[in-house]
Formats: sequence, C-alpha cells, structure tokens
Amino acid sequence: TFENLETLQERYKEIDDTIVKLEEHFAEVHHGVDCTRIAMDDRFKGLQKDLDAVYYNYPHAGAVGGFFDGHPVVNWRHENLMRLFFRALRSCMRPGGVVKVASNAGAVGVRFSYIMSSAMQNEFEHIETMPFQQWQLHRYGRSYGDRRDTYKRPGEGEQYNAQRADSDMVYCFAYKPSGAPLARQQIRMPPTYRTMLGCTDGALGERQGESKKKLATELYKRFMQECSGVHVG
Repeated sequence: TFENLETLQERYKEIDDTIVKLEEHFAEVHHGVDCTRIAMDDRFKGLQKDLDAVYYNYPHAGAVGGFFDGHPVVNWRHENLMRLFFRALRSCMRPGGVVKVASNAGAVGVRFSYIMSSAMQNEFEHIETMPFQQWQLHRYGRSYGDRRDTYKRPGEGEQYNAQRADSDMVYCFAYKPSGAPLARQQIRMPPTYRTMLGCTDGALGERQGESKKKLATELYKRFMQECSGVHVG
C-alpha cells in the first residue's frame, strides 16, 4: 500500500483482517510503497527480474485541493505517475511478465491514453483490454483513497466522480524487453509560476493579490519537489 499502516487503520476498519487473510495465503504485505520508486526501495532489492505479475487498481496521483483531476495545473501529475510506474517495473519484471492496470474508461486523472503510452514507452506490449466486471478479480471493493473512506465508500448512494462501474476497464500488458538500452524516462513538468499566477479558475482563480501569490508559490514548490529526486534505477 502507498499509505502507512496507521493511516489505513484509521480509514478501514477491515484492514487488519484483510492483512491476516493475505498472510495466511503466504503474501508479504508492505506499506509506504511508492510505485514510482520501487527500484530504489530496499524491500524489493531481492526481486530483480523476478515478478511474473503486477496489478495496479485505479491509479491516482493524489488530489490537489481546489482542482479537479483533469485541470491542466495538476493533470500532468497523473501522466507522470504512469510513466514512472512502468519505468520502475522494468527493474523487477521477468520478461513475459504480465501487468494489469484497472481504471475507468472516462477517468480524467489517469487517462487510458497515459496508461497505454507509458506502457509502450517502456516495452510493455498491450495484449488485451477487458471490462473490469468480467475479470476474475472483479469483486474488488473501490475506495476514494483518502479520509472520506472513514465514513463512506464509492457506490454507496452515488457514482464515484460520475464514473460508472460498467465503464471500468482492465488494461493488460506483457513485458517484452528488446535488450536495447532505453533513453532516460521523460516526465511532464509542472506549469510555471507565471502560468499559475495567470490561472483564473480552481483554487487559484478564487484568490486575489498576495493570497494568490502565496498559494501559487506553495504549489510551485510542491510540484517541483515532486518532479525532483531519483524515481527509478
């Protein structure tokens, strides 16, 4: 999981039982895992070229308050998530290994085009797209992935961000490395500070003067930090 255990226990009353069930089936459960940095994570050092299958259900780069996922000020984060995820997988996937990414066909955060292009850039060949409800693991229960899960879950009286369950898809890929070295993974850069100051909608559009400058500065520093550092090996 991306979250630490303490956060999960606050949000999901069933989490301890779920972990027990997984471990009874000889699974290893890790928390605080950043899927864009698994090549640098000591917990995965023994898995180089060893994984046969990776499943990623409903990837999301995390919400930025005051912006919907498709807003250009924040949407680049979701594309980077997929680019860095597939690049990081190259360090631990066995040739021929399968990757399945579940997402809604209408998602405006991690769009299907981001999944497909990021996989292709990293030599993961698309082999199939299937409706999620036809997948053997379709009983997976969705969550918001934030503090809302403490008191409600998607499907309890409303659609999740207007996304219908019958539009959920599973994008399937096989790792087919050519053996040739790949160019350095390119990522999308965040909008400039000047662009943010000129933004007229979202959280920035609601502010004026010094208040807007303060938020733009905070967001720019945050976004640049997200783009920095070592993500892949």
